[in-house]
Amino acid sequence: MLFHSVAFVVFFVIVYGLYLALQGRTPPRPRSPRFIAQNLLLLAASLVFYGWWDWRFLLLMLATAGVDHLVAVRIVQSDRASRRRLLLLVSLVSNLGVLGFFKYFNFFAESVAEGLSLLGIEAHPALLRVALPVGISFYTFQSLSYTIDVYRGHLRPSRSIFSFWLFVSFFPQLVAGPIERATHLLPQVENPRRIDPAQVDLGVWLILWGFFKKLVVADNLAIVANAIFAHPERASGPELYLGAVAFAGQIYGDFSAYSDIARGLCKLMGFDLMLNFRIPYAAASPSDFWNRWHISLSTWLRDYLYIPLGGNRRGTVVTQRNLMLTMLLGGLWHGAAWNYVLWGAFHGLVLVAYRPFQRRIDRVAAPSSADPTDRTPPPGWRGFKLALLRLVMFHLVLVGWILFRCRSLQEIGGYFRGLFAGWSTLAEALAGTHFADVVFFAAPIVLMELWQHRTGDLSAPTRLSLAPRALLYTVLLAAMMVWGVRDAVEFIYFQF
Repeated sequence: MLFHSVAFVVFFVIVYGLYLALQGRTPPRPRSPRFIAQNLLLLAASLVFYGWWDWRFLLLMLATAGVDHLVAVRIVQSDRASRRRLLLLVSLVSNLGVLGFFKYFNFFAESVAEGLSLLGIEAHPALLRVALPVGISFYTFQSLSYTIDVYRGHLRPSRSIFSFWLFVSFFPQLVAGPIERATHLLPQVENPRRIDPAQVDLGVWLILWGFFKKLVVADNLAIVANAIFAHPERASGPELYLGAVAFAGQIYGDFSAYSDIARGLCKLMGFDLMLNFRIPYAAASPSDFWNRWHISLSTWLRDYLYIPLGGNRRGTVVTQRNLMLTMLLGGLWHGAAWNYVLWGAFHGLVLVAYRPFQRRIDRVAAPSSADPTDRTPPPGWRGFKLALLRLVMFHLVLVGWILFRCRSLQEIGGYFRGLFAGWSTLAEALAGTHFADVVFFAAPIVLMELWQHRTGDLSAPTRLSLAPRALLYTVLLAAMMVWGVRDAVEFIYFQF
């Protein structure tokens, strides 16, 4: 059930109407019949939403979440450190075992077979013929955050398995995030929500802007990117460069659109989801980029992998190892294919390469006054250096997106070979349809983010007075009617 489908619109209108009826004029009291009914409604809606794809995977999600709920209770009850570690291991094996079986079994089996074939040994591994459960990477990490935080003493176990199931399966962000922490979302599930008019106003904006980014920006840029990546051997260097830029816009517009819509739907119901994107292509360094892109995953990897490995506390070599391992696993999280491993390795190398210069870059990128909210451009030479740093970082990210988008090592090699050839056709490429489409469909998101960056306020459109805001909303709705792609194109991150 896609956000931009008629089925979801009908589904949400019904669920939201019932939710508001149970909310009443005043928020229900904790554990009151109205509050319990609200949570049961949301749980039922979440199960219907996920079961819409395949009810069998619904049982899988509830089973692994049930294990985590039981493990967390036992961890708190145990007074022996060894038993607590064993219980945490049960949660890790349960979650990562299921994830590995469904997502990585075929990849590793085929990789071993290919390795043996290089040694002259023929192997024919048995492969799974099952579909990948939708959103399994997202809800697995979300559920793991719960047991790890309970083990660390940062969180008390949930009072009710139904509340915990709702936390894991909450339909707005279930399939493609943000990956919520139990310390943030679970208390909102277990306590009454207040529907604040200002938050509803913000929610409406996030939903509208998210739909615009998906239907007008991402899905139209996808047409350009798909055409060029499908036949890179037919394209010139400028066209291949344009294809990479189009995909950069597509994946950002698509993924951030899902996060915006999810956050907006939650605002309408009184929930608050974490920010997942913060103008990522304005990053001046790789660490800055990962503080802006897919923030829920990058902070999860930092807190539950990088820091436990030792972070930057054990010297340069260990720090570099930890960065590489974290990014390699981050790449593998995205998919069971070598292009994702290469993408993670590339970003790990970029983080390692930038690390000796990070303090100097931070000084260049720092606000130009003592006020940390000041977004005025830094003066003179420092402003030029900051612009140059952002341009270089954008192109490094672009290289990464080529690795991410190409489906084989041969395709990656061919794409990069072609990228540096045929630049004599630059004038033709600039005059072509693809160039005009990329500029036209990327311009709105660029202009919006320039405004947000300049004001230092990602919610800047909601600060407008009624007339200009109504005009902005009308223009976005009209653009969706005129240029929005009619086919319900699945969100990119559904496959992860």
